[in-house]
Amino acid sequence: MAHEQHQQLLDTLHECMEECNHCFDACLKEDDVKMMAECIRLDRECADICGYLEQAISRNSPFVKELAQVCATICEACGKECEKHDHDHCQKCAEACFKCAEACRNAA
Repeated sequence: MAHEQHQQLLDTLHECMEECNHCFDACLKEDDVKMMAECIRLDRECADICGYLEQAISRNSPFVKELAQVCATICEACGKECEKHDHDHCQKCAEACFKCAEACRNAA
């Protein structure tokens, strides 16, 4: 899986990672941080797996399909958690997560 052939997926992964990192940071600044705990946890998981899959694709890892499946599962979970919250950063993150989950399922 050469990274040149998968530039759109790489871009989607990077965008999701950035949105999750932004959401993570913004959630930490919310008044009720305890209520945001699961969102924060999943933001971290999702950003990390998106970044890792981005690296795996760029180095032509033989495990891209398997990693893409795991990434889709985590992105979906993060999106579902984020969409529960009315904050703009959560809604944008959920949108990026669902888009990324779909792209990962297509790659898997």
